Amino acid sequence: MKRSRRLMLGLLVAVAVPLARAPAPRAQTPPFPPSSKVWVGRYAEYEAFLKTAPFQRVEGVSLGVTSPRHAFFAPGGLAAGAAWKPLKPGPYEGYFESYKSEIAAYKLDRMLELDMVPPTVERTYKAETGSLQLWIENTRMLKQILDAKVHAPDVEAWSVQVARQRAFDDLVADIDDNQGNQLVDRAWNLIKIDHSRAFTATMTQPFEIGKTLNRIDRPFFDRMKALDRASVDRELGPLLEARAAISLMARRDAMVKAFQKLAAAKGDAKVFTP
Repeated sequence: MKRSRRLMLGLLVAVAVPLARAPAPRAQTPPFPPSSKVWVGRYAEYEAFLKTAPFQRVEGVSLGVTSPRHAFFAPGGLAAGAAWKPLKPGPYEGYFESYKSEIAAYKLDRMLELDMVPPTVERTYKAETGSLQLWIENTRMLKQILDAKVHAPDVEAWSVQVARQRAFDDLVADIDDNQGNQLVDRAWNLIKIDHSRAFTATMTQPFEIGKTLNRIDRPFFDRMKALDRASVDRELGPLLEARAAISLMARRDAMVKAFQKLAAAKGDAKVFTP
């Protein structure tokens, strides 16, 4: 009896020891780093938060010629902060600028399903009315990325984003587009901020199709081509100055013709990507 008990205990120990020394399973590494585009699919939720969440404090921002401010929310909320820009419509240093253009850029981004412009709403704070745009965390300016000579791991996906960014800038006539107004998150998403000089009556477009803009993905091109004046007036009308909507549609028409002409010369496959 004693011998059988000792044998049983020995077997239990022999089984238990290997199990106790087995290495812990490795944590699964996500295929891509986390995206900073937290608002995608939750647009209304973020818009409502930006419109109503109280500010804990507001601080100045050293970057930007239009003196944006950094508004902070209470910890634990949907967002940590937002960019507050009470920029009244009017001329500034020779350029027409407006906080309303920031909101128009977000609304047009939604119409085109671009998901590059963060949620932006109108907000009044201490008797000033301006735009309030979600502050995007964990990003670097494109200029910093290029200066560091860091390259996107997926070159094709990155080139699609760059083409979309350039086409959007042409569409809204963002003559102030620069690498400081483009952010890159850890997942290599391109995010656009600062559109206060866009949506004027100018026909100036920063990227010439056929030279600095040579292709566009077909889904985005089709959505841009399908824009109609009634939808633009409904979504953007109250935000745009006189003749701005007319100029927007005229720029769109010019872009469609230029892309189609380029495709006729080079072939659809080289201009319109899937």
